[in-house]
This record gives sequence, structure tokens and C-alpha cells, in this order.
Amino acid sequence: MSRVVGVDIGGTKTHIVVAPSDSRAETASELRDIVVPSASWRGGLGDVEADATGLRALLVEHIGQDALSSPLAVGAHGCENTAQCHELERAMRARFSGPVAVMNDSELIPQAMDQERAIGVVVGTGAIATARDADGELVSAGGWGWLLGDEGSAAGLVRDATRAVLRNLDRGGSFDQLGRRLLASFAASDGDGLALAVTNAASAEEWGRHAPEVFAAADDGSVIADEVIGDAGEQLAWLVHQLLERGIPADGVVAGGSVIQRQPRLQDAFGAALQKDHPGLALTILDRPPVLGAVAVARRIAQDQNVNTIQIGDK
Repeated sequence: MSRVVGVDIGGTKTHIVVAPSDSRAETASELRDIVVPSASWRGGLGDVEADATGLRALLVEHIGQDALSSPLAVGAHGCENTAQCHELERAMRARFSGPVAVMNDSELIPQAMDQERAIGVVVGTGAIATARDADGELVSAGGWGWLLGDEGSAAGLVRDATRAVLRNLDRGGSFDQLGRRLLASFAASDGDGLALAVTNAASAEEWGRHAPEVFAAADDGSVIADEVIGDAGEQLAWLVHQLLERGIPADGVVAGGSVIQRQPRLQDAFGAALQKDHPGLALTILDRPPVLGAVAVARRIAQDQNVNTIQIGDK
């Protein structure tokens, strides 16, 4: 049976799935699942030749020489625009004999849920919305990093929650459930200590690990935490709105990532904000590995290859 290969290259891990080319023939036992640290084969971002060489070696090591001729789709962290995706695609085609497609890793999210015309929103360590326009160009909103943006992400929630707690102190308020949870989480005893501890812990990963405290505080009844989560939902909806304003042809939104998939409060806030400005635009939460989006794309390019082969033969 012919096979396809889907690859999700994330900042932390690389997820590979080998699957039958026909989804109708797929069984769980026929899916081969491989996960390796991205740092085990990939260097710094931006070197497409090194990426293509490293990915070739990785796939041959784990799958064998057949990987070089199998239809292959890759969602790559670091391919931030169409030109970068095409660069990596060209470098890979020089090393693979089968058809290859490369996209940003965020684009796998709608594909995994069989929604080709949806806007994909990643809400994890960072936050970004992506889609393709009518000309096939990759368009994004957000994703500017934890210092400047990424509202709704793990780091963004902690940053905004800390600011809200400190603003409440400036108004003469006291620590509510959110403030007390942040104090305990950052091992601080007062506002000055909290501000210093958060500043000293300044990295997306370090801030992000405290994000569950924001949701726990909302569960405890913190009005401030509830407002922070509501604002995060509004900001995520704003990213989607920007893409729609730029003419993206979308009939849905699919959101994935460690924060949005685990936190129903943020899902509800995001969904409510979307419905306020874009009634009828459905929000779907990813419930499967994004790499299955790469498998779906690999199956489509396998079908395109078969169609092209038949057409050439008919001529």
C-alpha cells in the first residue's frame, strides 16, 4: 500500500506520521508515529539548506529510503511567509523525489480538522492567526512575541494578569484571588516583590508556566482574572477580524495550542467575542494532533500527482 508522510516541525518537538495514502484504508495500526526533539536535528532558524538536509536524514533514519519518494507535507515553525515556505520547499525538492508541500506549522490546525477554508489560530506559548488569501499567499496577524503582543497566549495572560493586579493596587485595592495566587506562584510577598519577580523571570516560557493560576483564580471568583480572560478572548477575535478585513475567504476558525485546548474559559471568551462581531463564524477547537493536518495535505498532493500522471499518459 502506498504511503504518505506528514511532518509537524515545532519549536520544541518534531512530530512525524506515516499513513496510508487513502484515508479510507486507514486503521490505527497502520499509522506510524514518531516524535523527536527538534534540536536533535535542526539548528537555528533561517537556514533552509540545513533544514532540508537534516529533515532528509531524519526521515531516512526513521522511515527508510521510501521516505524520499513518498508524498510529503511539512508544517514548519520558522516559515513565516510564503517566500520562506517556498525556499524550504525548493531545497527539499532537490533532496526528495516525491511531491513536497511546505507551510507554516500553524496552517496544520485547520487542515487537521478537515477545514480547508478556516482561519487557524494558535494559542500556546505565543498567539497568532494565519490563513491563505485568494492568491495562495500566507497572511498572518499577531505573533509579535511575548514582549510586544501575543495577547491570549500563556505568557500574554500572565503579563496582563500581573499588570491588572498592580493597577488594582494603584487604585487602592487589595490582593484578590488572582493577586494572591500570583504572589504564591512567584514567591513574592507584596506588589513590589511581584513586579520584581515577574520582571526577573522575563521569558515566554517562564511567564507561561504560571498561566494556569489565572484560570484557577477565575474559578475562585476573581473578577480581575475573569476580565483578563475576557480581554484575551477579545484580542484573539481581533486577530481573526484583521484577516477577514484583509479579504481572507474564511467560513470558520479553528484554534489549537496548549492554552486554548486546555482552558474552556478562554474558549468561551474567544467564541463569544467572535460571535459578537462575526455572527455565524463557527469556532472549532482542535482535538487531534496538528501533524494530521500535514497528513491530509500529503494525501491531497498524492492525489494531484496521480491525476497529473493519468493526464500525461492520456495525451
